[in-house]
Amino acid sequence: MGVDVRGPKPLDTHPGDEILGWARAQLAVARAILDNPGGGLLFATQTIGQVKSGLAERDEERWREVVSRLDRAEDAAVHRRFADARRLVDEALGAL
Repeated sequence: MGVDVRGPKPLDTHPGDEILGWARAQLAVARAILDNPGGGLLFATQTIGQVKSGLAERDEERWREVVSRLDRAEDAAVHRRFADARRLVDEALGAL
Protein backbone atom coordinates (compact mmCIF):
# COMPACT_ATOMS: atom_id res chain seq x y z
CA MET A 1 0.00 0.00 0.00
CA GLY A 2 1.43 3.36 -1.03
CA VAL A 3 0.95 6.94 0.04
CA ASP A 4 -2.14 8.68 -1.31
CA VAL A 5 -0.95 11.88 -3.00
CA ARG A 6 -4.11 12.69 -4.98
CA GLY A 7 -5.01 15.62 -2.77
CA PRO A 8 -4.81 17.13 0.69
CA LYS A 9 -6.05 15.19 3.68
CA PRO A 10 -9.24 16.45 5.32
CA LEU A 11 -8.52 19.11 7.92
CA ASP A 12 -8.87 17.89 11.50
CA THR A 13 -10.52 20.84 13.18
CA HIS A 14 -10.81 19.36 16.68
CA PRO A 15 -14.53 20.03 17.13
CA GLY A 16 -15.87 21.90 20.13
CA ASP A 17 -13.66 22.01 23.17
CA GLU A 18 -11.47 19.20 21.80
CA ILE A 19 -9.24 22.01 20.56
CA LEU A 20 -8.23 22.69 24.17
CA GLY A 21 -6.71 19.25 24.66
CA TRP A 22 -4.96 19.48 21.32
CA ALA A 23 -3.63 22.99 22.08
CA ARG A 24 -2.37 21.97 25.54
CA ALA A 25 -0.59 18.91 24.18
CA GLN A 26 1.02 20.86 21.34
CA LEU A 27 2.18 23.67 23.64
CA ALA A 28 3.61 21.18 26.15
CA VAL A 29 5.76 19.67 23.41
CA ALA A 30 6.79 23.10 22.11
CA ARG A 31 7.76 24.24 25.60
CA ALA A 32 9.83 21.11 26.20
CA ILE A 33 11.92 21.36 23.03
CA LEU A 34 12.21 25.13 22.67
CA ASP A 35 15.99 25.32 23.07
CA ASN A 36 16.90 21.79 21.95
CA PRO A 37 19.67 21.70 19.36
CA GLY A 38 18.87 20.16 16.01
CA GLY A 39 15.60 21.83 15.11
CA GLY A 40 13.86 22.24 18.46
CA LEU A 41 13.46 25.98 18.04
CA LEU A 42 12.08 25.64 14.52
CA PHE A 43 9.59 22.92 15.49
CA ALA A 44 8.58 24.75 18.68
CA THR A 45 7.88 28.07 16.95
CA GLN A 46 6.01 26.27 14.17
CA THR A 47 3.89 24.49 16.76
CA ILE A 48 3.18 27.70 18.68
CA GLY A 49 2.10 29.30 15.40
CA GLN A 50 -0.22 26.41 14.58
CA VAL A 51 -1.90 26.61 17.98
CA LYS A 52 -2.19 30.38 17.63
CA SER A 53 -3.85 30.03 14.24
CA GLY A 54 -6.14 27.24 15.35
CA LEU A 55 -7.44 29.19 18.33
CA ALA A 56 -7.83 32.44 16.39
CA GLU A 57 -9.72 30.69 13.61
CA ARG A 58 -12.00 28.98 16.10
CA ASP A 59 -12.99 32.04 18.13
CA GLU A 60 -10.83 35.14 17.77
CA GLU A 61 -12.52 37.10 20.55
CA ARG A 62 -12.48 34.27 23.10
CA TRP A 63 -8.81 33.48 22.56
CA ARG A 64 -7.48 37.00 21.98
CA GLU A 65 -5.32 37.08 25.16
CA VAL A 66 -3.98 33.56 24.65
CA VAL A 67 -3.10 34.32 21.03
CA SER A 68 -1.37 37.52 22.15
CA ARG A 69 0.73 35.61 24.70
CA LEU A 70 1.62 32.99 22.12
CA ASP A 71 2.59 35.70 19.65
CA ARG A 72 4.95 37.17 22.23
CA ALA A 73 6.26 33.69 23.13
CA GLU A 74 7.03 33.01 19.48
CA ASP A 75 8.89 36.31 19.19
CA ALA A 76 10.84 35.69 22.41
CA ALA A 77 11.86 32.23 21.20
CA VAL A 78 13.07 33.51 17.83
CA HIS A 79 15.19 36.06 19.68
CA ARG A 80 16.53 33.25 21.91
CA ARG A 81 14.91 34.59 25.07
CA PHE A 82 13.92 31.07 26.11
CA ALA A 83 12.98 31.86 29.72
CA ASP A 84 10.56 34.55 28.53
CA ALA A 85 9.18 32.22 25.86
CA ARG A 86 8.55 29.45 28.40
CA ARG A 87 6.90 31.86 30.83
CA LEU A 88 4.55 33.11 28.10
CA VAL A 89 3.70 29.58 26.99
CA ASP A 90 2.99 28.71 30.64
CA GLU A 91 0.70 31.74 30.90
CA ALA A 92 -1.09 30.71 27.72
CA LEU A 93 -1.50 27.16 29.02
CA GLY A 94 -2.93 28.54 32.25
CA ALA A 95 -5.46 30.59 30.29
CA LEU A 96 -6.62 27.56 28.33
